[in-house]
Amino acid sequence: MKKLLIALYAGLVLVLAAATFAEQVYGTGWVEEQVYRTGWFCGLWGALAVSTGIVFVKRALWRRLPLVLLHGSFLVILAGALITFITGEKGQMHLRPGVAVDSFRHADNSRSMPLPFTMQLDSFRTVYYPGTEAPADYISYIRCSLRDSLSADGGSAVLHEQISMNRIFTRQGFRFYQSSFDDDGLGSWITVNYDPWGTGVTYAGYLLLGFPMIGMLLARGGEFRRLLNHPLLKKGGVFVGLLCCFVGAVQAQKSALPVLNRVQADSLARELVIYQDRVVPFNTLARDFVRKLTGQASYKGLTAEQVIGGWLLSPQAWRKEPLIHLKSAELRRLLGLKTPYASLTDLFDGPVYRLQAYWQREDGQSKLAKAILEADEKVGLILMLENGTFIHPLPTDGSVKRLSAAEVKAELLYNRIPFSKILFMVNLTMGVLAFFLLLYHSLQRQLPSPRKRMFLRLARVACSLTLYAVTLFHLTGYGLRWYIGGRVPLSNGYETMQFMALCILLVACLLHRRFPFTVPFGFLLSGFALLVSYLGQMNPQITPLMPVLVSPWLSIHVSLIMMSYALLAFMMLNGVLALCLRRAGCEARTEQVEQLTILSRLLLYPATFFLGAGIFLGAVWANVSWGRYWAWDPKEVWALITFLVYGAAFHEQDLRFFRNPLYFHLYLILAFLTVLMTYFGVNYVLGGMHSYANG
Repeated sequence: MKKLLIALYAGLVLVLAAATFAEQVYGTGWVEEQVYRTGWFCGLWGALAVSTGIVFVKRALWRRLPLVLLHGSFLVILAGALITFITGEKGQMHLRPGVAVDSFRHADNSRSMPLPFTMQLDSFRTVYYPGTEAPADYISYIRCSLRDSLSADGGSAVLHEQISMNRIFTRQGFRFYQSSFDDDGLGSWITVNYDPWGTGVTYAGYLLLGFPMIGMLLARGGEFRRLLNHPLLKKGGVFVGLLCCFVGAVQAQKSALPVLNRVQADSLARELVIYQDRVVPFNTLARDFVRKLTGQASYKGLTAEQVIGGWLLSPQAWRKEPLIHLKSAELRRLLGLKTPYASLTDLFDGPVYRLQAYWQREDGQSKLAKAILEADEKVGLILMLENGTFIHPLPTDGSVKRLSAAEVKAELLYNRIPFSKILFMVNLTMGVLAFFLLLYHSLQRQLPSPRKRMFLRLARVACSLTLYAVTLFHLTGYGLRWYIGGRVPLSNGYETMQFMALCILLVACLLHRRFPFTVPFGFLLSGFALLVSYLGQMNPQITPLMPVLVSPWLSIHVSLIMMSYALLAFMMLNGVLALCLRRAGCEARTEQVEQLTILSRLLLYPATFFLGAGIFLGAVWANVSWGRYWAWDPKEVWALITFLVYGAAFHEQDLRFFRNPLYFHLYLILAFLTVLMTYFGVNYVLGGMHSYANG
């Protein structure tokens, strides 16, 4: 029976992984009809549940309450999912003002489902962030006429409600979610979900799951506490006017270009404009403009404000300046350029726009076409600047709230200091040095001389102090971004990588005294995370949240997932170091390998529990936002695969494979590939509802 259970478990993981790639090839509809909504798929889950129950009975594991609750909660969750699958109904309804609707179209689009009441749209409204065209929320104001309840005058009782993102309307077991709206902005599309029993049972399973997770971490006689106490571990408007006032202040710089003087440019930096759908100092807009064109935040020693102000004052001179960075060598060859930089005049042949001619001859998917499109975006920014459509001063009627002096200072400071660049350079450098120092110390076959011991001690102190310093520096930058944006920075790929790097540094700070090898691991992992966010074209700009993300669930869900990934990354590097020590063949290092093994087994508990809690709290958020707690989205599926893969590592008593430290560490190294696939592979290869996390 144990072999059958292992086969079913492994088969389920493979089926889930294959389904995500099949979805990429054949589409979501196909994989839902051929996999997720089939009897054999439900049977696979059922067979796994039954096999687990039989093993529990045969081995009398029902006597161990934490294990019973843990695995029982999974059975409750599966039971809830089955009830939803069998009895749940889902569809959409279209509401127009003044039109009463008493049914909705089922999700399979084949039949109409009646409602026990009528709904009517009074109005639909899109709420925007102040002074911008960025939607903050979509709200449907509806009236619900109840057939089974009478008002005081004998007519039908009428409820006036509103449905918006992350705000649902519930009545008689039916749940209504804001889904979409008509192009004319008058009509609204509402998602309808009827699942009176399945959601409640599943939520009960989520709640039940929390008790054994916490209990296993706190139980005095539990495995986690035993590992924690192991002896080896103990060793171890106004704006435009202001621009016009600066016309007489134009002076020549080293580049002989007309620009503003530095004092006036610095004063201009504090003026408020609307950019990226929020109120920002002009410095933020100017830096993004110059960086987009040149690849740098400044140009030839000129500040961004001097560049953009000079262009506004004397566009004819700046059109001849080669500051448009072209990465493509092929495009530069076509344009006859000898350097990677082009001027605006280089891209025009009289009135003829040369990029347009090249674009018409290219396949839209070729590398040259993409390079042309990127260059065209830069030209578009310049033309918008010259036409006066790029800069949007604050309205003078007071309709948009101004930033406080403290908020302006905070954003200018954040713009001035390149936190990510400094951090990844320092962290990677320190990580490499600390790692070689660790290997040198670990592979010593003899006790080092007093001078070497003093050197190693001083080096460890220097690494520890640097770790504290970079953690504080990173926390400062992250806190500034939080303060500037007015929200927890967890809404896109750049911010989540920043948060994960911060989690890694904090974990290293907490563990480095007892486990010195966490110092190089902390530097390296955080450095690579910051490097990826810096080079991976993730969005570093601070923008308002998408309406669906305006929810307290966002910070809870993402924080738990990122903390889990940080711990799993530590476990992976533990495995790498353990394999290096074993490969060295030094018997004196057996104790260190065992220490690494115990630490990885210890970290496995919080890492997997954080991951599970993040997944299931994300499911609750999904139910609040989209009307279903599980949609078999590729990101959800791969998160579940990661949870299942790491969950298998707890069963060392049943799987002898995990009793061998070599195989255990090798498994954890390979298991980390599922984390990489979940975070990066899904985002950049498979897509899905969670693809907004890239931005």
